Amino acid sequence: MALSQQQHNKIKNYLIAKIREKLNTYDPETSSMPFHFRLLGKDRMALFSFIQSVNTTLGTSIFEKVGQIIAEPQAKETKDRYDFEGFISSEAVLKIDSIMRGLRSASWKPDKDKEDPKSSGYSLSPFKFEPDRENVT
Repeated sequence: MALSQQQHNKIKNYLIAKIREKLNTYDPETSSMPFHFRLLGKDRMALFSFIQSVNTTLGTSIFEKVGQIIAEPQAKETKDRYDFEGFISSEAVLKIDSIMRGLRSASWKPDKDKEDPKSSGYSLSPFKFEPDRENVT
């Protein structure tokens, strides 16, 4: 599925705005790393610190928003900054990990019908989302 020109422009403008924001507000966190400074030099450490900060920003907010922009034309509803209430059972974590490892090694073939929770051939039993026990009154 190719991106529409509107999606392409929206993502491009979003990324440009986020990078500009990062450049304007960046505050290095590597001020007390004398060994690294002597080994790599101050300029390389500043660049590394900035790249690490950008990577963190990408992983925590940008990818989520870009995913939302991509999903909007096909999805009934999209959300970003979704607060998940509760916890994922350990059985679900193991099942998800197993699927992810299978996909990475190509031993698991993606099958949308099989993976659809509404499909009768797919068991939801390990995917129990329960309320956070610490916050239950």
